[in-house]
Amino acid sequence: MLRQIGSVCVVAAALGIAILPALADEANAPITVKVNMARILRISAPAATVVVGNPGVADVTIQDPKTLVLTGKSYGQTNMIVLDSKGNPIADTLVEVIQSQADLVTIFTAGQRSTIACAPSCNPVVMLGDDPSYTNQLTSSMGLVQGIAQ
Repeated sequence: MLRQIGSVCVVAAALGIAILPALADEANAPITVKVNMARILRISAPAATVVVGNPGVADVTIQDPKTLVLTGKSYGQTNMIVLDSKGNPIADTLVEVIQSQADLVTIFTAGQRSTIACAPSCNPVVMLGDDPSYTNQLTSSMGLVQGIAQ
């Protein structure tokens, strides 16, 4: 996925990892984001383009000229490349999309998986990898509720 972002720069501020032209060894750790969640990446060096290797795993959108929003779409790893206005690389970093472990309970019944979130009470959630019929029932129910609210 290719996005033009004007004159901006990139920093993974939430992790304290600066994405700069000269990447330090400790900065080579992947930027992590939870699936179905987003996180803010602050900008630190002028950039013109952001490329995500596999937009099925993660996506980047532009919030404002100095802020990118990284969204985890599916489990796995991809890379994110930031280029300046001349097409020179500013950064090339791994992005890892992980599962949120907090308050989730995974239930296996006859080989079928479903997930519930228990914080403080347990409710079903749509989670990548769950049984498709379970997911379809939940999304149908959500659609009915949203339809009533309109």
